Order: sequence, then C-alpha cells, then structure tokens
Amino acid sequence: MRMSPSVLALAGPRWGADDAFRRMTLAFGLVIVGLAVAMGGTMAVNSRLAWRAFGLPFIWTSTWDPVAEVFGAWPFIWGTLVSSALALSVAVPLGLGTAVFLAEVAPRRLSDAASFAIELLAAIPTVIMGLMGIFILVPLVRWAEPWLARTLGFLPFFRGAPYGVGMLTAGLLLAFIILPYIVSITREIMLTVPRSLREAALGLGATKWEVVRLVVFPYARSGVTGAVFLALGRALGETMAVTMVIGNTPKVSLSLLEPGYSMAAVLANEFAEASSDLYVHSLVAIGLVLFGITIVVNAIARLMIHRATVRAS
Repeated sequence: MRMSPSVLALAGPRWGADDAFRRMTLAFGLVIVGLAVAMGGTMAVNSRLAWRAFGLPFIWTSTWDPVAEVFGAWPFIWGTLVSSALALSVAVPLGLGTAVFLAEVAPRRLSDAASFAIELLAAIPTVIMGLMGIFILVPLVRWAEPWLARTLGFLPFFRGAPYGVGMLTAGLLLAFIILPYIVSITREIMLTVPRSLREAALGLGATKWEVVRLVVFPYARSGVTGAVFLALGRALGETMAVTMVIGNTPKVSLSLLEPGYSMAAVLANEFAEASSDLYVHSLVAIGLVLFGITIVVNAIARLMIHRATVRAS
C-alpha cells in the first residue's frame, strides 16, 4: 500500500529524530565504556614496572617491604575480601529483614518515615563513619574481644590480642555503611510486587511469612541480588572508614581480631609517600587488581540477575 506524500512528510522527520536519538544514546554508552577502558589502560601502563619485576606472583606474594623494594599484593587483597565478606554476612540478613518489615509489616506512614531516615544514613560522609568507628565501635569491640577469645578461641577466627582495631571492627563498620543500600533498594523492589499476587496467595490460605517467602522473594529475586552486589561493590571500594579502623598492618591472618590492611587503604596511606618508581607502580598495580575485582563482581552479579530473570520467566 502506497503512502501519501503528506504521510511521508510527517513520518520523515520522526524517523530522522528517532535515528538521531539512537545515535546519541549509543554515543553515551560508548563514552562510559571508553572511560572504563581508559582507566584500565592507564593503570596498566603505570603499573608495568611492578608486573615486569614481580610478574603474576605479585598477586599472591605476602611480602610488602618498601625499603627492600619487594612488593606483594596478597595482604591487601585478603584484607579487602575478608572485611567485605564479613560486612555482607552481617548486613545482608539484617538488611533483608528490615526491608521485609518496612515493605510487608509496618504501617505505611511508619515505613516511609523509617525509610527516609535509613536513606539519610547513606549520605553521611565515610570519614564521619570512621570517627564513629574509632570512638564508639573500637572500644566496644575491644571490650568484647576477650569474651570472644574465651568463648570461641578454639576457632582460628577468634584468637589474638584485644586491639580493638582489626578485621572484625572494619567488617562491622562496613556492614553499617552498606546497610542503607540493601534496605532501601530491597524495600523499593518489594513494593513493586503486584498486590494481586499477594492477595491471591492470602486468598489460598497462605500466611504472611509464606507470602513473603513464596511470592515476594521469588518475584524480587533479581533486584535483591543486584542490591546485594551493589553493596558488595561499595564495601570493596570503601577507603577512609576502613583505613581508620582496620589497623593498617600488611599481614595475612585467619583471626578476625588481628589488624589487617585493604587495597583502598594502602593506596590512601602510601601513595603520597612512595619514593621510587617501582613503589608507585606497585601501588598502581594494586589499584588495577581492585579494578579487576570490581569488574568480576559486577559480571557475576549480571550473570546471576540474568539467570534469575530467565528462571522467573
């Protein structure tokens, strides 16, 4: 069927605008990809001396000696992974439980007020969180550590002197930092579950807990997974708060009571005082490893979300 000239004249500008919009959004996406590639390439170029001197064993070498110019990233990788895992183990159950209460149990007025207060926590500067950790959390952990050593000292995770600063303190402070992200995002996702699904389950005789477990969580699984991995990315890159309470000791220990070090913390502490090119390149190499870990974490998150979406459909 032939289109009249007036219709073609009307459709032409629309098609042209649509093509321009497509090209513009493509350019925006390419800019983001280009920035990520440029960041990785810059760090790779500026860490070449470290990789040339130490090779891949740089990643699992535990020695960090600026005087002898022997560098290994494993103590910082260990500190970052352990503190982030500990933070998730505390924040995820607490955050999911809080989100379920706010979305499914609490009155709407109370839920909105509490959600606003929780979201304000995410806006607190992390240096303030670090000060709170020093003056509040460190004394509490130092008081609790002797009891933990007496009660759970048969485990390697609770052996050591009661310093107060260390992996346990860093993990707890990180949990408090990432908790608002988990609660806010999970609550918003749960509120998007259609009301008809809840009413249908209740009409079949399901309890409130069964509605949450069998209807709400399966529907919101992909979003909850994304919230958890967003919080994990936040924990991996946290700098100032962790630097102030982790102890900043480059050693690997199974004990959560011992001081440790993270990749972001060593960059913040030692980059300004790096006195040789190899020292600087080793620090940049740690930044490159951290960049790679965050990419891997986000890739795993996307894969899990995709699988959850396919399974739900």
